[in-house]
Amino acid sequence: MKIICIGRNYVNHAIELGNEIPKEPLFFLKAETAIQPKGHPFFIPDFSNEIHYEVELVVKIDKIGKNIEEKFSHKYYNEIGLGIDFTARDIQEECQAKGMPWEKAKGFDGAAQISRLFINKSELDLNDISFLLEKNGEQVQIGNSKDMLFSFDKIIAYISKFYTLKIGDLFFTGTPAGVGKVEKGDMLKGFIGEKEMFKVVVK
Repeated sequence: MKIICIGRNYVNHAIELGNEIPKEPLFFLKAETAIQPKGHPFFIPDFSNEIHYEVELVVKIDKIGKNIEEKFSHKYYNEIGLGIDFTARDIQEECQAKGMPWEKAKGFDGAAQISRLFINKSELDLNDISFLLEKNGEQVQIGNSKDMLFSFDKIIAYISKFYTLKIGDLFFTGTPAGVGKVEKGDMLKGFIGEKEMFKVVVK
């Protein structure tokens, strides 16, 4: 199983981090062991002093495919979930400054929080999915799929040029503005519309 993450897919997030706006999907991979066991707390790793939350819509692939045309992408997924791309921002910035890969800032154990619940896409308007993250009861990130630079279908078609997509692969589709640091004791809750998709305690 692959965890494929799309970076800078919301203009306001790219701007808040001082990054260029991509002209094609920017992606990276997380290790399978990055998946946070469901119901478990998130433990801040001892190698970072600045772990950030990034809430994202997650697409689950349910059909094997390669070199998929965008007009057929919709046939390769049926469910949408929600997740957090936990990021060691200090490690990422250090690696970027040195021109080095930064997988260790994004792919460490527990760095992928994924909702237990996935929603059938037939229940959603894929071009207008509102989602948000609460931290200790306060809304810190609010996003909508209509603001993505690259749609679900475009992402799937693009990535399938490079990787064969397999059943169970997960796409983290980018985060809106509002990312920030987590602290021990924080409670994070994610919502699609008014439906609570996950909650996780930070320790």
